[in-house]
Amino acid sequence: MTAVQTSAEQSGAATGEAGRDQYPSGAQVLVRDEVWLVKNSVWTTDDGARVEVVGVSEFVRDQEAVFFTGLDTIDLIDPRDTELIADDSPNYRRSRLFLEAVLRRTALPQSERRLALADSFLMDPLPYQRRPAELALSGANLRPRLLIADVVGLGKTLEIGLTLAELIRRGRGERILVVTPQHVLEQFQHELWTRFAIPLVRLDSVGIERIQREIPAGRNPFTSFKRVIVSIDTLKNTDQYRHHLEQIRWDAVVIDESHNLINRGSLRNQLAQILAPRTDALILASATPHNGDAKSFAELIGLLDPAAIRDPENYRAEDIKHLFIRRTKVSPEVREQMKGQWADRGPSRSVRCQATPAEEKIFEELAAVWLPRDGGTSVSSVPLFPYTLLKSFLSSHAALKATVAARIKTLAKKDDAQATAAELAALHRLAELTADLTDADSAKFSALVEQLGAIGVGPTSDTRVVVFSERVQTLEWLATVLPAALGFRGRAARECARVMHGGLSDEQQMSCVEEFGLADAPVRVLLTGDVASEGVNLHRQCHQLVHYDVPWSLIRIEQRNGRIDRYGQAHPPQFRALILTSEVEGAKDDTVVAERLLDREDQAHRSMGTAEAVTGLYRAEAEEKSLIQDLLRGRTVDESLDAHRSGPDGDTGLDGFLADFFGSVGEDPAEPEGPTEAGVPGTEAGRAAERAVLPRLFDSTAHFLDEALREVFPDARDRLDLDRDPQSGLLSFRPPADLLHRLKALPLDYLREQRLRERLLVTFNRRLAEHSLQRARESSTSSWPEISLLTDLHPVVEWLTDKVLVRLGRQEAPMITAGVMEPTYLIQGVYSNALGRPTVVKWMGVTPAGEVVTRTGKVVTRAGKVDDDMVSLLRRCGVGPNMANKLRYRNPAPLQQAIPEVLATAEKFLDERRDAWDEPLREPIEQYKLRLGAWQQPTLAGERTKERLADLADSLLTTGRPLLRVLAVLLPDPDAPPPAPASAPAAL
Repeated sequence: MTAVQTSAEQSGAATGEAGRDQYPSGAQVLVRDEVWLVKNSVWTTDDGARVEVVGVSEFVRDQEAVFFTGLDTIDLIDPRDTELIADDSPNYRRSRLFLEAVLRRTALPQSERRLALADSFLMDPLPYQRRPAELALSGANLRPRLLIADVVGLGKTLEIGLTLAELIRRGRGERILVVTPQHVLEQFQHELWTRFAIPLVRLDSVGIERIQREIPAGRNPFTSFKRVIVSIDTLKNTDQYRHHLEQIRWDAVVIDESHNLINRGSLRNQLAQILAPRTDALILASATPHNGDAKSFAELIGLLDPAAIRDPENYRAEDIKHLFIRRTKVSPEVREQMKGQWADRGPSRSVRCQATPAEEKIFEELAAVWLPRDGGTSVSSVPLFPYTLLKSFLSSHAALKATVAARIKTLAKKDDAQATAAELAALHRLAELTADLTDADSAKFSALVEQLGAIGVGPTSDTRVVVFSERVQTLEWLATVLPAALGFRGRAARECARVMHGGLSDEQQMSCVEEFGLADAPVRVLLTGDVASEGVNLHRQCHQLVHYDVPWSLIRIEQRNGRIDRYGQAHPPQFRALILTSEVEGAKDDTVVAERLLDREDQAHRSMGTAEAVTGLYRAEAEEKSLIQDLLRGRTVDESLDAHRSGPDGDTGLDGFLADFFGSVGEDPAEPEGPTEAGVPGTEAGRAAERAVLPRLFDSTAHFLDEALREVFPDARDRLDLDRDPQSGLLSFRPPADLLHRLKALPLDYLREQRLRERLLVTFNRRLAEHSLQRARESSTSSWPEISLLTDLHPVVEWLTDKVLVRLGRQEAPMITAGVMEPTYLIQGVYSNALGRPTVVKWMGVTPAGEVVTRTGKVVTRAGKVDDDMVSLLRRCGVGPNMANKLRYRNPAPLQQAIPEVLATAEKFLDERRDAWDEPLREPIEQYKLRLGAWQQPTLAGERTKERLADLADSLLTTGRPLLRVLAVLLPDPDAPPPAPASAPAAL
C-alpha cells in the first residue's frame, strides 16, 4: 500500500469513532481531484483521521493509498449533489454508452461465484479446463487460492489464464505477478495475451536492466507495471529483491513449476514465503507438486492456507479438496472431453544399437574396474561415481571425456596421493580409450542418423524432431556432426539444428523454443537437455521425440514425453530411445536400466495416466539416486521400482494422502476427482451450473465498441485512419497517444514485430483471430499474431470504455425520455467489505414517494418503489439504439430535489435485504473461522498467523452503509406507448 502524505490543510475533524463515521467504509471521497473508495478510516495520529482508500477514477483506478485529514483535503462525495443534465446525442447514445460503461467497469461482487467470461476467449469449451477457475471462485476457500496439479499436457496455462481473467472481472486481478522458469517466460506471456488479452510485462534479465535504467535510483521496479511475468531464477535472488517484494502487495500471484518451492530454506522457498502473505489470490501449478513426503507437501499447501492442515504428518485428501485439483489423461472427465482433440501417443520404441568394437573396449574397462560383478571392489573412492561414468558413456564419448577429465582434476587436488593413485590410473586408461573414439565409433550416432532419416528429417522435408540428452557435451557434439550427416549443407547446416540447455541465458532459451514453434523457421532438430522437460510446449510443429540417452527416472521420462504429448497435439506422438547394447559379460548397457524404465513408464502412462506414483518417491532426482543405490545393492530395476511401493508385508508404502491422489492401483474412478458438493466443480451439478449473467444494456461488446467509436471519434476515418471490413469483422486503425500509453504493457517484441504503434488490427471474429494465431505459428519471423481478439479485457475495449465514462462530468447524470409512467431514477447500490471489494451490487430503478405528475398531467400520491433489475427495466422502457431523442428538455430542478428521497428509498430497500444477501457470503467465512479455531499453534508466530487469518476472515464480510450512485433519470414521453407490464416492484 502506498502512503500519500503531502501537505494540505483540512479544517474540521472528528475524533475517535467519529473518524469512521465521517468516512464510512464504502463511501467515495475526492482527494487531489481524483475519486477514491474508502476501505477503512480511524483516528490515529496528530495528522487526523487515517483514511485507507482504493482508486475509482480513471487515472488511479484500483491503486491503493492512505490519506490523512490533517495533510490532505478529503471531501465526501455525496450522491445527493448529483447534477442532472440533458443529453443531446442521437438516440441518447451518450447516455446509453455511459450506462453500459458503468455496468462494465463495476467489478462483479464477491457473491457471484459463477464464471462470467469463459466463453469469450480463444480456448476450446472444455469443462475440465474450467474447473480450476470454478474452484477458485466457489467460496470453498477464504481466498481464491489453489494448487493446479494436472499431469503434463492437460493445459494448466489455459486454466491459469481463465482463472486470472475471472479475477480481473471481479476487480481482484489488477496487480498480477507470474513467476515461471526462465525458458517458459515468453511461452506463458504469449498464451495469456493471444488467448485471454491479458498483457504481462516480461521482466527477464534484459527487461530488468531496461526498467532500472528508466526509473529513478532506488525506486521499486515492480511498481512500474501492473502485471508482470518474471523468471523464478531472477526473482529468487532475495538479497537483491527482498526489500522491493516486501513493500508491495499483489492481487494475484502465479508460481509455475511450484514443486521447486518445497525445500525449506532454499532461495525459491524463501521467495514463496515472501510472496504468499502479500497477495490475495495465489495459484500454484505443478504436474509433480510433492516429493513423496507428506510434511513437505503440507508446507506447500500451507502457502495457500496455513490453517488448512492441522497435523502436517497426518492428513487426508479430504482436508485440502478446496485447495487442490489434479487430473490425468485417463481421468474420466478428461478422456471423454478430449475425444478427437488429443491424439493418443504411440508406444515408446527401443532402438537397439550394438556397441562398436571401440565402445566394447570401454564396456570391458567399466565392467572390470569400475562396476565389477559378484561383490568385486570398484576402484572408485566414491561409491556412486562409477554410475556417473557409466551414464556419461551411455550418452556419448564426448560426455565421457568431460566426466573423466573433471574427475582427474578433482583427484589431483587431493592430499592423499596413495588413496587416489589407483583411481587416477584407471581414469587415465579410460581417457586413453576415449581419446581413440571417433564419430564413426558411435553406434548411437549412426542409429540416430538412420532413425531421423526414417522419420523424414532432411533438407527437403519440414519434419521436425526433438532429441533429448542429459549431457551438454553430447548436445554440443551432436550439433557439430548431425547436420552434415543428415545432408544439410552451407547455411542450412548452420540453421537446421538448435541447442538448448540450462547454461544458456533466458533470452537464448526462449529464442530456441519460439523458433522451433514457427512452421517456416529453418530449424528441424531441437537438441535439448532436460531444461526443456518442464513446462515447454514443443508440440506445435512436432510429434517426434528421440531419447539419445534415457534418464534414470520415470518422472523425467514422462516429463520429456510430455513436451510433444499434450493438449493440442494433432498427430500421435512417437517416441524412440537409442539403446546401446554390449556383448561384454557383466556390462551394464542400456538394456539393464534404460529399456526397463521405458517399458515401465509406458505401462504406467496407459494404466494410470502418469508414471509419477510408480516408485512412490515423486522426485526425479530421488528416483535416480534410489535406483543407483539399489543397483549397488544388487537389485534389478524392477525390484528397485517395486521396493519403494511395498513395505515388509507387501502393503503399500504410500502415506494415506498420496495414496488418495496418486496411488497407482490402475482403477478407473467412477467420478472425477475433486470436490463433490452439489453446485461445486467436480460434479455434474457443478458443471451444469448456470454461467454468470452479466448486466448489459448492449447486446454485444462489438455493438458497444461500434457505438463508442461513433460517439468518441465521429471523425474516426480521418483521425484514426479507421478501416472496417464488414465481411470479416476486421478493424484496423492508428492508435492515438492515450491508447499507445496503455499498449506499453504489451510485450516489446510483439509491439516491434507487428508494428502496433503504427497500426492495430483487431477483431471480434474468433475464427479470424484463431486463423491469425495459427498463421503466426507457421511464420518464420514471429509467433505473435498480427490480429488480436477483442474481449472484455482487451486494452482497446477498456480504453474506449474509459473514454465513454469521461464524456460525463463527475457526479453528472443524464435525463432520458423513455417509456415510463413517472420519473424513474437509475441507482447503483454497492455494499463493500473492509478491503473495499464489492460484496453485493444492485442495479435499481427507483420512483420516489410523494405526489407525482403522470405524463397525462394527473397528480397522484405514491409510495416509493424499487425495481431491482435495472437492465430489464431499460429494455421494457424502450431504451436502445432505435429510440428517438426528441430533444425535449425539462427543468431539472424539481427532479434534483427528489434525489434525497430517492436515495433514502434505495438505501431502505437494500438494508431490508442485506442479511439475506450476506448469508451466502457469511456461511463459508464462519465455517473457516471454526476450522481456524481448531487449529492449535504452539508458537507465538503461529498464534500471530492465526490472528491474522481471523482478521482476514472478518474483513471479507460486508461492512458499513451501501455506496449509492445516481446514474440517470428516465422521464415520461407523452408520445410513447405505455411500457410493457412487469412483475410489481417492491413498494416501500
